Amino acid sequence: MLMQANSLPDTSSWDGATLLSHLGVLVAQGDEAATFLHSQVSQDMLHQGTEKTTLGAYCSPKGRMLASFLSVRPQADTFWLLMDQSVLPATLKRLTMFVLRAKVKLSDGAGALRVVGLLGGTARAVIGEHAPGTAWVHGDTGGTLVRLPDVCGVPRCLWMGAQERADTWVSKANTLAQWRWLEVMSGVARIEAPVSDQLVPQMVNYEVVGGVNFSKGCYPGQEVVARSQYRGTLKRRAFVVHADQALASGNEVYAESDPGQPAGVIVNAVENPGGGWSGLAELKLNAVESVLHVGAVDGPALRMGQLPYELPAADADA
Repeated sequence: MLMQANSLPDTSSWDGATLLSHLGVLVAQGDEAATFLHSQVSQDMLHQGTEKTTLGAYCSPKGRMLASFLSVRPQADTFWLLMDQSVLPATLKRLTMFVLRAKVKLSDGAGALRVVGLLGGTARAVIGEHAPGTAWVHGDTGGTLVRLPDVCGVPRCLWMGAQERADTWVSKANTLAQWRWLEVMSGVARIEAPVSDQLVPQMVNYEVVGGVNFSKGCYPGQEVVARSQYRGTLKRRAFVVHADQALASGNEVYAESDPGQPAGVIVNAVENPGGGWSGLAELKLNAVESVLHVGAVDGPALRMGQLPYELPAADADA
């Protein structure tokens, strides 16, 4: 890359818990909740056990992601789909249109559920007592605990449950800014309203991080997603980026090597505790070696960061 990443903050002292108000929970409950969701999303919902947590995408018929989610199955007939709050109302409305006679009730969990993020020593203590070290496995702590992958050496977990219990978690230091930066640095994109219906899952590495099941059968957009995977070479991917000035979801990215058209878009963005801003950007692969700018070809410069996982080797030939 032609430009170096921002200095990363010292995360060794990061610790605490915070209410994750930017996230919402879509609840699906009923005897046919698994069957219904299985027919609508990119993940195998029929075989998700109550001990597992999975990533997934809800797509348009054109294969564009309307929402991304983390799925938790606290009971056999209940799913909690954790997604960005900005896309939850539209996702709920659209999914409800397809329920028809299925025995499933869809609702916004805002009235009953709270989502808390725990990190550092706070997360380590809870994980050690209640959950294995493997990412995406959850246990019961008066609610549902989800073990997330460590990022930049910081243990992370989510807790979902009733408001009264949530209050006991968030009594510790508020760490929302740190949590959201670690979300970006995890390389797992979260679809927000400004980029909804724009990106095929592979454009944000969703098949790499386990968000697409290619053997589960049909769902809206499945043919497009499968064709993107098996025919031709992927030409766009998501990357960590940094900037000295503010970034926002939906900002277009331009490359000096091809200034006539956008080279990508900012998917998620947060302030970098080490200074400046950090984001996840969907970019053309042939643009990542160029000098990149946000907003316009002469806008603020972007610097490439480091994903915590490897992209497929075939991408290098795109």
